[in-house]
Amino acid sequence: MQTRALKMAERLIPATLLERIEPLLEKADSILSGTDENAVSQRMAMSVFIIRVASAAIAFFSQVLLARWMGTFEYGIFVAVWAGVIIASTLTAMGLPSAVVRFVAEYRERNQPELVWGIVKGSMWISLAASTAASCIGALVLYLFPELITNYFVMPLFLGLLCLPAFSIEGINDSTGRPFNWLKIAFLPTFIIRPLAILGLMGVAILMGFEPTAVTAMWSAVIATYSTTLIQFLALYSKLKKTVEAVRPDYKIKYWLGVALPIFLVESFYVLVTQVDVLFVSWLTDPEQTAVYFAATKILALVHFVYFAVRATVSHRFAAYNASGKIDEYRMFVQKTVSWTFWPSLLLGLVMVALGKYLLMLFGAEFVGGQSVLWVLVAGIVMRASIGPAEALLVMSGKQNICAFVYAGALLVNVVLNLSLIPVYGMMGAAIATTIALGFESLALHAMVKRKLGIHAFIIPERRRDTSGPVQS
Repeated sequence: MQTRALKMAERLIPATLLERIEPLLEKADSILSGTDENAVSQRMAMSVFIIRVASAAIAFFSQVLLARWMGTFEYGIFVAVWAGVIIASTLTAMGLPSAVVRFVAEYRERNQPELVWGIVKGSMWISLAASTAASCIGALVLYLFPELITNYFVMPLFLGLLCLPAFSIEGINDSTGRPFNWLKIAFLPTFIIRPLAILGLMGVAILMGFEPTAVTAMWSAVIATYSTTLIQFLALYSKLKKTVEAVRPDYKIKYWLGVALPIFLVESFYVLVTQVDVLFVSWLTDPEQTAVYFAATKILALVHFVYFAVRATVSHRFAAYNASGKIDEYRMFVQKTVSWTFWPSLLLGLVMVALGKYLLMLFGAEFVGGQSVLWVLVAGIVMRASIGPAEALLVMSGKQNICAFVYAGALLVNVVLNLSLIPVYGMMGAAIATTIALGFESLALHAMVKRKLGIHAFIIPERRRDTSGPVQS
């Protein structure tokens, strides 16, 4: 049966050309209008990727403007603090956002609305309490012992700590919306509205006569973060009330925390592996080198987002497959997610290598020195993409402890290499350390998925004689 899109193609495309490309059109149409699980997942991945592409473009050009407005010194301070905020927000979340994705997917599959409400509301309050406590403790330490850090970092760090409670709510909002396929609520406030708001507020502040410093940028970030989080929260709960049966929440706090804490270790080690290089560069070098290094990593954000888009849209599917026992479909779906991750990452990585110099020039002439750093970092990203979202596969299959162990090893490799190489090679040492750590992480995750789940998660397909065996639990 022909769809409306194929009928239109028949009218617009010559018959000889249509005959050649009809298989491609049918494949595209099955993705865009299909109702089966693979089509829905691919459509979601495409939607998230489009959002993240737009987000990457906004983030990139906003960082270009911020760098030009602020100069390398103030910009270097701002990005170092912002990297610290991202790490701190992951630590204070205690693994609850990923636990919410997993449990909401499971409880919806089992038609248990009381547990859906319980995990959403319970995780919200726990995460908010933990982040608020961490923010207050951090601010107290900065107030009592300001000599612990260089003076130009003190006020930006105070403002960064102020963002933590909003980040905690935002994380739960994102994770609640994803299993319902509410992509606009889950991603638009965080990845589109907030960066635009930060840029807009910074621009207004400069026009009003405020100095373009890291403090001004952090104030803009605080206001933008709280505003977008509030909008997201109101939109999410409005839809939840219409979608999930209004029942009294059932709280299984001890059980959820028991699952979330190993996930917390996984995510903490993961974000440290991917962000610790910026912190080490800011610690062991000057703000100027930090600014150049961060600019190089920002250019590669689009490549990173391929992995994020696939992971964000299939994590709950992994949980659902694991709960349903559809073993053969599980294995085939995993292999598809690896392909969805690797090939776009490779293509975009090559594009960034070719255009890196010109993209860095947009930040300013002094940023071109980050070109070689960008090349090295691309290699690590592509290696990581070769196993797809293997980390999510382990976590959603209940193997979060093993995943945490792998990331702990990768973090140790990264820290040791950063401390060894940055004093000698500067920011290039950080790039080499991060790439080696990502290679170690990828090999270890591939081995653990194979050993513990009996699933081959690698871009090169496995030659199997018998694929009927069960996935290990």
